[in-house]
Amino acid sequence: MSWKRFFVFNCMIFMGAASFGQANILNASKPEDIFKKSEAQIAVDKQDKPLEYGYVGERDILWSKGTWEIIDLDERVNFPLYYPIDTNNIGKNRRSLYDVLITGIKQGKIQNIYADSYFKEKRTLKDLGATLSKIDTTDLGVEQYNAGEEIDAQFIDRRDLTSADISEYHIRGIWYFDKRLAELKYRILGIAPVAPDVNFIDTDQVDMVELFWVFYPDARDILYKSEVFVGENTSQSINFDHLLNSRRFDGVIYKEDNVQGDREIDEYIAENAFMQLMESERIKERIRNFEQDVWSY
Repeated sequence: MSWKRFFVFNCMIFMGAASFGQANILNASKPEDIFKKSEAQIAVDKQDKPLEYGYVGERDILWSKGTWEIIDLDERVNFPLYYPIDTNNIGKNRRSLYDVLITGIKQGKIQNIYADSYFKEKRTLKDLGATLSKIDTTDLGVEQYNAGEEIDAQFIDRRDLTSADISEYHIRGIWYFDKRLAELKYRILGIAPVAPDVNFIDTDQVDMVELFWVFYPDARDILYKSEVFVGENTSQSINFDHLLNSRRFDGVIYKEDNVQGDREIDEYIAENAFMQLMESERIKERIRNFEQDVWSY
């Protein structure tokens, strides 16, 4: 990456950081004025949008490798994607990645939702109902139903998945070497929140499932407008689009493009977590080494 491009990229990040969280708190004369933006700020926000991806011609790609990664939200470096999980006592500008995605889906701003990472089976918000929530009837409600009576609302239990239930994200992307720019680059294709199966979430039998896959380019606009707190300085932050595109997270590869139908690592290295991790690192190292090998004579 040239110095000019590096400088422009960082300027864009810090320009976005200036509008973070505590906007107008130093100038507010009353609490209601906090988070209110001036007309100039509103005008800038209307024109502000994510940096468009450049067109990549097929003949410009010398080499590419598709990967699927797990982003474990128990790792400290990935906390910005997980928190906050309790939004009752925090400003509306602070939301977790899951809240941003699910809000975008409910508002119709994210429409390309799929059941798998290959984006073959499309989903709607209605289709996701059984995946995101569980409605059950207590024994007293069953008695009312058997007696032919209308079930009282207090006997109906509803369990909705929240940000606190999200344990990890699965992300699909592609590494490619652009021979025109002579760079190894990365492009995110899709992202999926992973949580316990809502039907068994309060039992001992817990199975982790991918709730849905979002085609990432379709979600960039809403992710760009959603700020995420990173670091100890509350006056500086970036948005989710910057965070993900700059790979400011730790991911472990669990699958890559391969001749065996893109089989996962745990399918050919079973019941050995350490060796699975070593295999993931081997795949990463092979990708990193490709760019260096291009310049080896």
